[in-house]
This record gives sequence, structure tokens and C-alpha cells, in this order.
Amino acid sequence: MNYAVQITEDLTVIGQVRVEQLHQAAEVGFRSVLNLRSPDELGFWQDEGQVAERLGLQYLNLPLKLELLDEVTVTEILGRLDHLPKPVLIHCAAGMRSTAIALLKAALNQGLTPEQTIEKARSLGFHYIDCTMVHPQLRQRFVDYINKYAQSMAIAA
Repeated sequence: MNYAVQITEDLTVIGQVRVEQLHQAAEVGFRSVLNLRSPDELGFWQDEGQVAERLGLQYLNLPLKLELLDEVTVTEILGRLDHLPKPVLIHCAAGMRSTAIALLKAALNQGLTPEQTIEKARSLGFHYIDCTMVHPQLRQRFVDYINKYAQSMAIAA
């Protein structure tokens, strides 16, 4: 699938998905689509859920806006992601939000440190984590979340 990047065996990310990409996703065995776009975003595809479901994909729209990115929202999205049939295609408009969510999930599941997670992001070609022009607090919120929840998951294990 063009422009898609596999983060883990179960999580692949992409920017705005097109109809042909949904067909490809269904053909190669994806079972779910998680859309992080808000219906009020320019270019939001209103019929995406219906198309995905007709193709046999479970569809979930959980809007995530960078300016409203907080611990509660991220925790809710990660929790809902746990319950989607795998593998999941996660998307947003440009791939930034979807990649951040997938990397957070990978970090928590694999016990990665923030530094390891950021290095994984860079190795996959996602250098925006270092770009404060995109969202000034993105990197710090990302690091803080991993630090807080990786530690609590390690205690629980």
C-alpha cells in the first residue's frame, strides 16, 4: 500500500486514506481502520466508515486534534485501539497523529524508553517529532506519556 508505514506487526499508519487504499487494506488482511481525523477538518471523507465496513473492515473514528492532545485523550484512544481487531490501519490527514499514536502503543507494549521510541520514529522516517514548528509541545508530551505509562506498565508486569 503506497505511503503506508508498518510500525508493528499489528499497526500500520498512513495519511488520509483513499478508497483504493481501503480496498488494498482489506485485500492484504487488515481487519480494522482507526481514523483520527475530526469531521470538521478540511478533506474529511464522510463515507469512509461505510466504505470500510462494506469491505469487511471494522471502522472507528476517534478525532484527535494536536491542540487538544492530552493524557486523557491519548489514553482513551490507546484503550480503544486495544479492542480493535488486528491488524489495524491508523490514519489522519498527514500521518503525524496516526504515527504518534502507533509509536506510543509500540513503546508501551515493547517497554521502550522515550529515547528508543524517538529513535524508532526517526528510523521509520518520521522526523517531525523533533520539529517544534509543527506543534511546540508534541515531543515533550510524547516523552512524558511514555515515561509515566511505561513505568506503570512495568510495575504491573
